[in-house]
Amino acid sequence: MNDLDPAEALFTEVSSEKTRDSAYWWQSMPVTSRRRLIAGLNAATVMLLLAGMWSILATEGLVFGEYIMLAAYALTLPWLSIGLWNSLIGFALDRVFGDNAAQVVTPALSRVTGTEIITQRTAIVMALRNEDPEASIGRLRKLQREIARSRWHNKFSFHVLSDSDLPEIAEQEARLVGRWQEMAPECDIHYRRRTDNSGYKAGNIAEFVHRSVGRYTYFLPLDADSEMGADTVFRMVRVMQASPEIGMLQSLVTGLPSRTFFTRAFQFGMRHGMRSYTLGAAWWQADCGPNWGHNLLIRLQPFAEACMLPVLEGRGPLSGHIMSHDQVEAVLMRRAGFEVRVMAEESESREENPPSLIDFIRRELRWMNGNMQYLRLLNMPGLKPLSRVQLLLAIQMYVSAPAWMVFILAGAAMAGSDVQMASVPIWVGLSFFALLMTFTLMPKLMGLAQVLSRRDRAEAYGGRGRVALGGAAEILFSMVTSPIVAFSLTLFMAGLFLGRRIGWDAQQRDRRCLSWREAARVLWPQTAVGLALSAWLGAVAPWALWFAAPILFALVCAIPLAVVSTLPAISRWSISRGLFDIPEDQVGERIRRRMRFVANHI
Repeated sequence: MNDLDPAEALFTEVSSEKTRDSAYWWQSMPVTSRRRLIAGLNAATVMLLLAGMWSILATEGLVFGEYIMLAAYALTLPWLSIGLWNSLIGFALDRVFGDNAAQVVTPALSRVTGTEIITQRTAIVMALRNEDPEASIGRLRKLQREIARSRWHNKFSFHVLSDSDLPEIAEQEARLVGRWQEMAPECDIHYRRRTDNSGYKAGNIAEFVHRSVGRYTYFLPLDADSEMGADTVFRMVRVMQASPEIGMLQSLVTGLPSRTFFTRAFQFGMRHGMRSYTLGAAWWQADCGPNWGHNLLIRLQPFAEACMLPVLEGRGPLSGHIMSHDQVEAVLMRRAGFEVRVMAEESESREENPPSLIDFIRRELRWMNGNMQYLRLLNMPGLKPLSRVQLLLAIQMYVSAPAWMVFILAGAAMAGSDVQMASVPIWVGLSFFALLMTFTLMPKLMGLAQVLSRRDRAEAYGGRGRVALGGAAEILFSMVTSPIVAFSLTLFMAGLFLGRRIGWDAQQRDRRCLSWREAARVLWPQTAVGLALSAWLGAVAPWALWFAAPILFALVCAIPLAVVSTLPAISRWSISRGLFDIPEDQVGERIRRRMRFVANHI
């Protein structure tokens, strides 16, 4: 067995002949063939779905409004299709290889056993800008304490990199780090505050990297809301030590236990959507994997030499410093000849998610502004073909939501045309809509299927019944919140064309409840457009209200939906019922039950 290639060793663990044949097929296909297969599947899917919509709209010939609908619809299809096939492939890999699937798509993971000596130095860095110092630095201290209990503590240093421009926050940061240094004098702890925010977070990290070349082999960037466990960090370092060809190793990031209904629902769906999607993507992306900007290990020297971001010329919203630095750094690392890989497995790598719909929208707008800057990077010399595709997909991710909104608005305008609309049988329209919704939800459905297919996984969430109920509730919740987010992205996209851009402010990571005033100030356009659309369809095409009801409900009720989903009462109710529980919630509940039992029996 010791003479076997790691992938071959995994293959021999698969029992049945049929499964072995399937495993061999998945593993033996060259990466180039995998990418060709994915390209063919997605091209065929996009063409078939486009042909289907064309046949529905063109029954009485196409008019101008229907051409707009078709163009907008076409823009939504690449992102829908890639999500469909990534999740289906990820589910298939999980069914064939089980817990070994991550090692199949990233063979470097099977090169380590967990007993290897850690020989290289790693800097763990947290970049802050006007964040809550207690919470963010507390997470970094927690990781330091875990590492301090190991024999490898002298191989790690900790760096708080501040861009905070609010004096009271900066003073608190310095005070907390000073106290931390006093309490752990044997630990290598540093604090540095910049006097400007040049280059945003990427500029903050770049300055640290240039000062640290030669001192560390790797660095691990964390966001203010990031949390990692020592075992996960050790595993990543060992993999990188055994794999000199890897320049970046991204961990799969999951959500931390949360108290608000909105966050619990969001991270429940995100966790299942990412599980199968990431595994399937890693199978064909292989050495051109993702960088999500945090909770990843980076080889410092090549990063310093090859991954510094350009400043985009001009004065418009797509100029200046690049805001979404992560995927650009990944394609630059790949251009330099190093692999970018992902650990497509759940581990102690977590983050906090936005506490309300408003905070989620604000984060999405900033990411949208950053991803749209990629339009100016597509012609960068020397990029791998797949790297250009990844930049295009990052753009497409934020084009698809506004495109859907344009499709809906154009369809509402066309609803008054009896000749065009009456010729389409209702069952045809409903069937095609159901197909599109199924395809859109496929990442979440496949992620849920991965959990439900194994009792041990389902038990970690509280049982199959709770998983199924949580999945259904989250899908309904996402269906009523998605139009609200899509409308905000559409407005912001229009603003980009008019020269509007967004700043880089601290994110709201913790709030007890969203106020009605704040929700109204941000979401009144959704309400106004929802009421106007309802009045228009009621006047010219009452029959269309049945089809548009979910979207109209979401837009009209945007403000109360945003507020109610943060109310302490509904949040406490979801926690008490275990709705949207993740495994970490279950662990916490077992600990609380044990503590109550001990307290009652002393």
